[in-house]
Amino acid sequence: MQVRPVSFENLVEDLADRLVSRESDNHLRVAFDGAPAADPGRLADALVGPLRVRGRPAVRVDTSDFLRPASVRLEFGRTDPDAFYTGWFDEAGLIREVLAPAGPDGSGRIVERLWDASADRAARAPYRELPPGAIVLVSGPLLLGSGLPFDFSVHLEVSAAALARRTPAEFAWTLPAYRRYRAEVAPETFADMVIRLDDPRRPALVEGGW
Repeated sequence: MQVRPVSFENLVEDLADRLVSRESDNHLRVAFDGAPAADPGRLADALVGPLRVRGRPAVRVDTSDFLRPASVRLEFGRTDPDAFYTGWFDEAGLIREVLAPAGPDGSGRIVERLWDASADRAARAPYRELPPGAIVLVSGPLLLGSGLPFDFSVHLEVSAAALARRTPAEFAWTLPAYRRYRAEVAPETFADMVIRLDDPRRPALVEGGW
């Protein structure tokens, strides 16, 4: 295993090149997996422009818009790490409304936002027709290892110490869920690309396998 420091700008360009080099006849479903401390949405957002410059339209989806209703996800309280790990995110909805339609035999019609967590009701977002060759960039935590059908996966790795340091105190209760994820899923061992982000200003590309 080798860990190669890389600037954020070069990382974005490298990843954009990797994604556009893949089959362009179909849509591409890409996971950006990481705890909020790793800010996976930042990397996904940064790719939209470079992908479009390379001729591939990009569509952004964040799993914070695919939460389950509060009555379900908070059934065991607001700070239960096991419930957060297994029951907060509407994986079935993400598959039904985004990943399956964007797949090889899908309709190409997706919903970018399914649930408005602040209002605790359906977001009522309209369906959107994906343009040919579109790349769907999905960001959020705990995305890998549960069978979600992605074509390419990026795991943003943060050490336990850095994760604890950079997680706000009011969300410290989620830390056991991330420890469980690393122990049970070990996403760094099979993601297509692993980026170490102990210091968000100094990303490093992990290469050579585990």
